[in-house]
Amino acid sequence: MPARVTQRRNLTHLPPSRILVQSTLRMSQTHPLTTTTFELPGYRVTKSFGVVRGIIVRSRSIVGNIGAGIQSLFGGNITIYTSMCERARDDAFNQMIAHAGQLGANAVIGVRYDATEVGPGITEVLCYGTAVHVAQTS
Repeated sequence: MPARVTQRRNLTHLPPSRILVQSTLRMSQTHPLTTTTFELPGYRVTKSFGVVRGIIVRSRSIVGNIGAGIQSLFGGNITIYTSMCERARDDAFNQMIAHAGQLGANAVIGVRYDATEVGPGITEVLCYGTAVHVAQTS
């Protein structure tokens, strides 16, 4: 256990981008299980670390708005907005995974997304769940 505490202390001196990469790598090395359910078939929860989250706030650019306006004239999927939303969800998810990794979790259960418009053209995307340590059942 002391080695893990030392690891956490060392991470706090790194820039946030390095913490994200190192935590994601550590979690992927253990077993990156995520699920929207509260059970993982074939695994049992051995420890719960509590709620973890990732939050991203994005805005549309003027160029993106013009491109989306042109796409909307023709109808169908507005790919500029779709790709922006997917990137925001991915970034929020990766932050959540990094947060779980920093706590020593190897899985996240009960994963959920939420989005809120905080201002005209500005959207917050939140990804959250419960960080846990799981062990395979025999």
